Amino acid sequence: MSAVSELSLRRDPIRLVVSRGLWRSVWYLLGYLAVGWLLFAISLTAAVAGAALSITLAGLPVLVAAAATIRWCADVERARLRTMVTEPVAGRYRQVVGSGVMAQLRTRWRDPATWRDVAYLVGLFVPLLALATIALGVWWAFLAGITLPIWYWAPWKSIHGVRYHGYDLGYHPNGPHGPGGWGLYVDTLPKALAVAGVCLILFLLFNYVVVATARAHAAVARGLLGPVEDPLRTAKEVLDRPGPLSASLRA
Repeated sequence: MSAVSELSLRRDPIRLVVSRGLWRSVWYLLGYLAVGWLLFAISLTAAVAGAALSITLAGLPVLVAAAATIRWCADVERARLRTMVTEPVAGRYRQVVGSGVMAQLRTRWRDPATWRDVAYLVGLFVPLLALATIALGVWWAFLAGITLPIWYWAPWKSIHGVRYHGYDLGYHPNGPHGPGGWGLYVDTLPKALAVAGVCLILFLLFNYVVVATARAHAAVARGLLGPVEDPLRTAKEVLDRPGPLSASLRA
């Protein structure tokens, strides 16, 4: 059974915040922010360099090496998937038939698995990065807001020669009580406690979004980087079993 199924959205907010599923999701998304851009850069550089040099015979080995590099990058993402999926995810690549550079070139770049790796590592990099960044950014903002009563007094700014302490949740060009401002200027402990209470509620609710985001990301990665399942596999297995249906079809 997939570990993704363990990240159930049916848990109550308190149980979810102390579950391994939430923190596994956060770690998975953080990992993508850390290494996703690097794998994207390596894959894109390898593909572009291979394509640019493939116009000459000397560039054909580079194109073969580019396919191997992209496969390595995909393997890194498959390894990261182990935090979300219990069973290992392995790519199913075609075996090279024949010898020589041309045989490897034809096999690797005609393999749909290679192009699925490219689709995930390069084609989906921007939307997946944006999704992880937004989810974690909002989640972190709510988490930081919970701690506001501890440090609300530390930020300060000078306005018209007067120094004001507090955290500005809005825009107050003339100080916390001056005209032309909007939002909340947190400069007292009661205000900080009120904001922290709101952030706590929003944090508990937004945890569901973080888990759902990680599940969606892992599903995309598993679908593209894992082996492609034959949609008719079950029907073929039934037909291959001994029985009157299979016998009549063979006849």
